[in-house]
Amino acid sequence: MKGPFMRMWGAPILFGVLTTMGLVSALVGDGVWDYLSAAALGAPVAACAWYGLRRR
Repeated sequence: MKGPFMRMWGAPILFGVLTTMGLVSALVGDGVWDYLSAAALGAPVAACAWYGLRRR
């Protein structure tokens, strides 16, 4: 399953897992959990911004 399936769906699956992890960690606790949730929720945004703003 490493061929075209992962090339097409790998990034959306990873973004979904990161977003879910960020939302759960934001609900679970405070302190370190807040930093974990901010990093997990910010990673897909940063990746999309980097991809959208890069020059070819």
